[in-house]
Amino acid sequence: MTDTLLADLVAASRGVGAAGRRLDKTNRLAAFLGHLAPHEVEIGVAFLCGSLLQGRIGVGFAALREALTTPASPAPGLTLAEVDRAFERVAATRGAGSTAARVRQLRDLLARATSDEQGFLARLLFGEIRQGALESVITDAVARAAGLPAARVRRAVMMAGGLGPVARVALAGTDPNLSQFSLRVFHPVQPMLARSADGVEEARARLGAMVLDYKLDGARIQVHKDATEVRVFTRHLRDVTAAVPEVVEAAGMMPARRLILDGEVLAVRPEGTPLPFQVTMRRFGRKLDVDELRRQLPLTPFFFDCLAVDAQDLIDDPLSRRAAVLADVTGGRSLVPRTVSPGIDEAAAFVDEARRAGHEGVMAKALDAGYASGSRGAGWLKIKEAATLDLIVLAAEWGSGRRRGWLSNLHLGARDPARNSFVMLGKTFKGLTDERLEWQTRRFLELEIGRDQYTVHVRPEVVVEVAFNDVQASPQYPGGVALRFARVKRYREDKTPAEADTIETVRAMHRRATGRDRPSS
Repeated sequence: MTDTLLADLVAASRGVGAAGRRLDKTNRLAAFLGHLAPHEVEIGVAFLCGSLLQGRIGVGFAALREALTTPASPAPGLTLAEVDRAFERVAATRGAGSTAARVRQLRDLLARATSDEQGFLARLLFGEIRQGALESVITDAVARAAGLPAARVRRAVMMAGGLGPVARVALAGTDPNLSQFSLRVFHPVQPMLARSADGVEEARARLGAMVLDYKLDGARIQVHKDATEVRVFTRHLRDVTAAVPEVVEAAGMMPARRLILDGEVLAVRPEGTPLPFQVTMRRFGRKLDVDELRRQLPLTPFFFDCLAVDAQDLIDDPLSRRAAVLADVTGGRSLVPRTVSPGIDEAAAFVDEARRAGHEGVMAKALDAGYASGSRGAGWLKIKEAATLDLIVLAAEWGSGRRRGWLSNLHLGARDPARNSFVMLGKTFKGLTDERLEWQTRRFLELEIGRDQYTVHVRPEVVVEVAFNDVQASPQYPGGVALRFARVKRYREDKTPAEADTIETVRAMHRRATGRDRPSS
């Protein structure tokens, strides 16, 4: 079997992006995956999902933009394995002069790529592969190519914490039952995620018997224990045990010998209210003096689920059973505040209590639901109020895949009256329907004042209402703040740029969230 060319994957990706129906996408992907050599499967799956096996490789926009000035190759020749090895070399480049070295390495790679391949690699490096063929569709394609039930493959992915290893084994045909992928201590599973609901009554109608939990804005953790050894993983399955001794100590005191818990860890103020998410994340930096950081910024773990205890695997059990075991194994300590089967008045009071305590809102969870690892299961719903701002569109980036030909990712700015200008707060492509994409493409091209390979810069005339979770400090943007999880609600054609929110309004939101506007005691 000859090595697969990157050009073949790019063509498959383009074909999948053009396919409208999920079944068509699945069939196209299955045909492509079925021709990969065993050593190419994980690479191909990662690229199609829009990721690298190496994760982030230290390439910024400026470095990539410089590298993309390299003339393209007239003919394809790069293989998937060669591209992966090139990314491995870039990721391993460290120290003085590393930025220039990475640019040289990227130039070497891009000089061997055709124009189409260069475009694909650029989108891949910036997470812009959004052709509708993300992991759920590719999981079904792996099952089809391997001749296995899709449910079996999805279950294995849930246990493995990722699709790549499962795809390699499934397509090799050496373990048709995928029995090697089971719930094991120190092998983290992908966390269960939540869908959204507008309120408690909607959640009750969708879930039936339920619990309400505080919705914490901390760092998601998965804690594994076997005898005296404890390890802690992030929502992206990264081992952060050394950074969180408080969590290790809390789990170590629990009586179970074998244990897998799901929860969050937060930095809290002395009175118990949560500090902002980005403050908590200071405990997870690369270079840490853990003892000093622990003294300055202690963490508190809060657990809300139990997936395994001693000889029992609970992942398929209903939440009612998992919650009872969790309360028993923790002794009722270090738990997320919870109310079970609340009435209307009790639920409203609980939501108010969560918000007064400084939390985002509440989570509603079905008592009869299992743990849907790695997906937005129908059994969990998040209920919270989103803040909104009226901002100015400063630029828009061309979309890819299904959004090819449309201006998609918006550059958002707040008004700065002191300088008679606008200050960028971040980007978003979320909340855009096809109708909005079509309208904004036409409108922004009318307002164009300049462009580069990816971006059309526009006159600052369009006001857009944006919902977001919170405001966080950001060294990336000149205003020093950025919006977290921004998404478009609507265009405000009734407002002029002079009526847009100011950068001072945004900074004041950040000060309130961090407690910096409180009077000193």
